[in-house]
Amino acid sequence: MQPDYIFETSWEVCNRVGGIYAVLSTRAASMQAEHPDKVFFFGPDFGDHSDIYFREDKTLFKEWKKPADIPVRIGRWQVPGEPIAILLKFDALWAKKDEIYAWAWNKFQVQSHAAYGDYDESCLFGYATGMVMESLYKCLPKGQVCMHANEWQTAFSIFYLQDHCPKIATLFTTHATGIGRSIAGNGKPLYDYFEGYNGDQMAYELNMVSKHSVEKQAAHWADCFTTVSDITARECMQLLDKPVDIVTPNGFEPTYVPKGKTFDEKRKVAREALHKVAGQLLGGVVPQNALLVGISGRLEVKNKGIDVFAEALDKLAQKIYHSDQPEKEVVAFVMIPYLDRAPARKGKVSAVFVPYYLDGQDPLFGMKYYDLLLGLDVTVFPSYYEPWGYTPLESCAFHVPTITTSLAGFGAWASQQKDQYGVVVIDRNDSNFDQVAEQIADSLWRYDRLSGEEKAHARKAAEAIAKKADWKHFFKYYRKAYEIALKKRDNRINELQNPRLL
Repeated sequence: MQPDYIFETSWEVCNRVGGIYAVLSTRAASMQAEHPDKVFFFGPDFGDHSDIYFREDKTLFKEWKKPADIPVRIGRWQVPGEPIAILLKFDALWAKKDEIYAWAWNKFQVQSHAAYGDYDESCLFGYATGMVMESLYKCLPKGQVCMHANEWQTAFSIFYLQDHCPKIATLFTTHATGIGRSIAGNGKPLYDYFEGYNGDQMAYELNMVSKHSVEKQAAHWADCFTTVSDITARECMQLLDKPVDIVTPNGFEPTYVPKGKTFDEKRKVAREALHKVAGQLLGGVVPQNALLVGISGRLEVKNKGIDVFAEALDKLAQKIYHSDQPEKEVVAFVMIPYLDRAPARKGKVSAVFVPYYLDGQDPLFGMKYYDLLLGLDVTVFPSYYEPWGYTPLESCAFHVPTITTSLAGFGAWASQQKDQYGVVVIDRNDSNFDQVAEQIADSLWRYDRLSGEEKAHARKAAEAIAKKADWKHFFKYYRKAYEIALKKRDNRINELQNPRLL
């Protein structure tokens, strides 16, 4: 039981701001292969910014009578598979905000009264997306339709369709619960006292009432509720009071990775760029045998393990100073957008802060992240809170060995694989910060002392791990999710048509 058409929405469709962009953009090729041009991605229209990733095509769906008050552009998302993308503006709904929030409370018990920040624009975007989806659904030939909403920002599309177009089966994926991320980010011990946390109570304590409410209600109302790892599935049960219907782990699209001589040439160019920039910023030539280490991701110092990474570099510097190779140099590239810091040098370990999205237009490298990633020797992603962990998977896909933790979904998955040589998974909990830093320093020190042949083997092992996480292996979980949603949709419609007598 599979859909004839798939609608999928995210704030990050044609809008590269975080990890969900990577999830959707790499999954698109597998979706297109199974449902050619019957997959539609819906995202916000940010004009020139969107056009970096979007190519408008006015020949698509000329017969579609779009909603009059929601401007819509149709085209192709410029990623492998080039799926159809529909970008929309929702400015007209601001005047109806209070009316929409009243409807959401009366129908779905969503508490919008404490809203602040990005809540309003996210919910209005979700509502407008539901309107556009309903309109497109009426234009398409008859068939089964599944709609997949990612994260709380799109939850109002689920509510809209359940109320206005109930024949569309709905799926909701939380890639990280808002409360779980906030507990961790506020320095509270998420894991030691996990069973003691109540999501609703913590929402009031952390000023997250509205965002938590919309996420929780979406999880309960959607026909199929999913998340990306067993770690977050446990979190959903505890904090959202809802077990997931299925775990849908994140895969990777191998066509992003260059092959053969092209890979070698790109790696050479990347290493030259890394050496050049490091030398210019640190005031000297960086030796060719320097160990090039990288960390990247969202600016969440504790959650992403940036703090423990810094501590590990300090410990590594001490190891080098007291070793038989005191002249050895290590350069750590901290590729965290908006981390506006000067280069730092300590013992023989230096840190170069790269405060930009690496989209090829930054003033420091002028290179895209993937083109720079493959030039590194090793990466470190010692996350404290990481539902999946796309960055270590990307690293492996580009043949770069990585260090991550047991608190990352990818780390937990990788530790179950037979050959882990390309991935070091460090056990992390609420109370072993110093030990984690020490183990990272030890792992980097050991890696640097490997022979050339051993390093080559580690790179091949990293690639092998990534191949196991290819979307061709993981897309089966989405097929099951679509089946669950369609069956639940049928039961829901039967209940509407034949309500049980009390």
